[in-house]
Amino acid sequence: MKPALSMKPQTIRETNFHFPNQTNIYHGKVRDVYTVGDKLIVIATDRISAFDHILPKPVPHKGAVLNQIAQHFLDATKDIVPNWLLAVPHPNVSIGKKCEPVRIEMVIRGYLAGHAAREYKAGKRVLCGVNLPEGLNENDKLPVNIITPSTKAVEGHDEDISREDILKRNIVSEEIYVQMESYTHKIFERGQKMANERGLILVDTKYEFGISDSKVILIDEIHTPDSSRYFYLNGYDERQANGEPQKQLSKEFVREWLMANGFQGKDGQAMPFMPDEFVDVITNRYIELYETITGKKFIRNTSNDILQDIQTSVLNYLTSH
Repeated sequence: MKPALSMKPQTIRETNFHFPNQTNIYHGKVRDVYTVGDKLIVIATDRISAFDHILPKPVPHKGAVLNQIAQHFLDATKDIVPNWLLAVPHPNVSIGKKCEPVRIEMVIRGYLAGHAAREYKAGKRVLCGVNLPEGLNENDKLPVNIITPSTKAVEGHDEDISREDILKRNIVSEEIYVQMESYTHKIFERGQKMANERGLILVDTKYEFGISDSKVILIDEIHTPDSSRYFYLNGYDERQANGEPQKQLSKEFVREWLMANGFQGKDGQAMPFMPDEFVDVITNRYIELYETITGKKFIRNTSNDILQDIQTSVLNYLTSH
């Protein structure tokens, strides 16, 4: 007698709900955002993107991981900065205040990694108006945490920008920018402390802010593997001293797999085929990060109709609020 085949978990590739009083829907790279009155209903799908391209296969449980990590850190930092989140009625759903987004991503770095390391290796010693010292190696800790903002592109690639250019172009007022800068440093320091307590290093991340009732509030996700880079704390110094790559828990391994298979999102490059085994690896890595950073056990959704569950949970929230 053949063993029963295991059921593959349901994934959310896209959503197309029609909620009461809904006025808009926006499909981002990963999230589907519904506007209902003065609220945003944000559904974290299982889509995964890299190099500004959505990969062909959704990743089981990825949306729930992202959504719940973001909730964990938004709750843990609301004493520092007010945020948009009102409720999480389903593991894949966040409901929050609609506000006017500031079209700047506040990227903050504690280490020379990723984009900053690539720019440094190419000979640049000024990044977004910030001077970098000579003699740094990739993944070295920076003397101080630095903010290297980028424009928040509606379409296409985000671009590095300096504090001076942000103010010169009047993207935001100096008062608002100074407030965002202060919040960015404080949230990052809290995130670094929380990561250290869980055996991780929060290397770099980005925050987005909006304006609600003339006040700056934190919006979007924070400290997730899609928006942040984590190293393992144990063995960091030894690996760095030996010039070895750092063991990390972030989405970077997906980018590395794509680059190894000849794809960086450039013209003429074909998206490589993603075997199911690699999709499983991504799922497991995302769940590992959730459990490591939160100290909680991740509950895998075994629903037979996850979209129906989402719709019911949102409607119940809207009815009672």
